[in-house]
Amino acid sequence: MQFVDRARIYVAAGAGGDGCVSFRREKYVPAGGPDGGRGGDGGSVYLEVDPSMTTLLDFRYKNHYKADRGGNGQGGNREGKTAPDLVIKVPPGTVVKDAETGEILADLVRPNQRLLAARGGRGGRGNAAFATPTRQAPTFAEKGEPGEARWLLLELKVIADVGLVGYPNAGKSTLLSVISSAKPKIASYPFTTLSPNLGVVKIDAGKSFVVADIPGLIEGAHSGVGLGHDFLRHVERTRLLVHVVDCSGMEGRDPVDDYYRVREELALFSRELAERPFIVAGNKLDIPGAEENLERLKEASGREVVGISAATGQGIKELVYKIWHMLEQMPSYLEESIPGDDIELIQVHRSSRRLSDFTIRREADAFVVEGEGLENLMRRHNLANPETLRWWMLLLDDVGVMEALRNAGIQDGDTVRIGGWEFEYLS
Repeated sequence: MQFVDRARIYVAAGAGGDGCVSFRREKYVPAGGPDGGRGGDGGSVYLEVDPSMTTLLDFRYKNHYKADRGGNGQGGNREGKTAPDLVIKVPPGTVVKDAETGEILADLVRPNQRLLAARGGRGGRGNAAFATPTRQAPTFAEKGEPGEARWLLLELKVIADVGLVGYPNAGKSTLLSVISSAKPKIASYPFTTLSPNLGVVKIDAGKSFVVADIPGLIEGAHSGVGLGHDFLRHVERTRLLVHVVDCSGMEGRDPVDDYYRVREELALFSRELAERPFIVAGNKLDIPGAEENLERLKEASGREVVGISAATGQGIKELVYKIWHMLEQMPSYLEESIPGDDIELIQVHRSSRRLSDFTIRREADAFVVEGEGLENLMRRHNLANPETLRWWMLLLDDVGVMEALRNAGIQDGDTVRIGGWEFEYLS
């Protein structure tokens, strides 16, 4: 399967259905009242973690997702049908960002965890909702509210217990194939591994851990040289790093120099990552001269270095059990990153829709009233209808707009702007 760890998708929630203008018409009831029902709510768009997914490949072939619109209201106070929500499955480890601002909206890691990515629009009220003792037969209703829409960036960070890091051709892929059932591509040229390979290492019944073979690092990876950023991103999920060093000294490389350069790249990318627990594994001891380089590496690093040969199996069992014993003393990634077990739904912050949340500012010869709730509601009404306009002016007074304009120093004849609408103020 092709591994895809980035995607850009467009999500659009459904608009709410329009409210209905209707009046009761029955035999022997000559003047039935308004009975227009409200529209149904539009469908919302959710992202949900599916543990069976391991890649964002599906989004390469489809990147537009739109939920259905709510049904329109009907006479007899019948409400329009609420549209079903649209659920988009993503693999665990998916980081969701707003494509326009770059803001991280959610870090989806736990099975069935959901992000409300786009809210469905609310259904418009029918004319029955606007009836009052003084307005007994309203001839207007609301349009459905538009659904939210946005472009999202999805980035997959592999979730594994252990990350294998090191220079290209250090033997990480071979090591993964030896300790697990994974079958990574292996060849003798740089950047053989172009995407993380995962393998499950089984110690005993009920004892296992997941290893990620992170593609080889090169100098400058922290600043994006080569495929640096794409690869380093995956290491952030791991609890423990195994730094694989080629002790053969072949290809003119010095094992000690390689060790320090990779440690430096990790630190430049993330200080927290550089401070993560790690094991050093000196690989390729089956090659002449590697034992001497192993001793040099131990002395230079001041650490215990596990000598191994992924090709012959030398030291593999010792390395596997050392990894297991260290993991037993560490909390899992989920325990560290999620404060509690009751987080299932993540909701993106939205601006206030309260009608009373507005501001007034002077702009040349006009007073400009700004408030998402007011502007959104205004778009849902036909202000060309005289009856709707009278209702709207009463509403502005009820929510405090008129009083705020007077406090701002408005005079008769001054211009007021709200959204795309403009009127002349008269006290």
